[in-house]
Amino acid sequence: MLNIKVKTFSQLTTKELYDLLQLRSEVFVVEQDCVYQDIDGKDQKALHVLGFKDEVLVGYTRIFKPGDYFELASIGRVVVKENERKHKYGYDIMDASIKTIKDVFNTTDIKISAQCYLKRFYNNLQFFEVGDQYLEDGIPHIAMIYEDK
Repeated sequence: MLNIKVKTFSQLTTKELYDLLQLRSEVFVVEQDCVYQDIDGKDQKALHVLGFKDEVLVGYTRIFKPGDYFELASIGRVVVKENERKHKYGYDIMDASIKTIKDVFNTTDIKISAQCYLKRFYNNLQFFEVGDQYLEDGIPHIAMIYEDK
């Protein structure tokens, strides 16, 4: 189980900010071989959900209130360190993100833009496809909506 912390941008320590940007770059830019602008000016509006294992950041998401990214609340930049995925920490970090949206934004209406190869993972979390696939930064994506259990 991860030690989860939820922070606004201004609450992040310099080390936490460095670590989350490093993790995002490690996975989205290097591992997925995708050149794109990760630092997009949206982190300041987001709540940051950080998952630590033994004081090391191994999982992360950023979440937005309704209207800040999509019309609905949203979860993005879902990432788990490659050598930690076998522990299924993606479920822990997503469950914490969904719970935070419920608790802080008082809604269960959540939309994500998911990489298509992860549809089954998100289906297991009660997210279901809407619309057609599209390319985002050269990677096939699909919009998905959360259906509260």
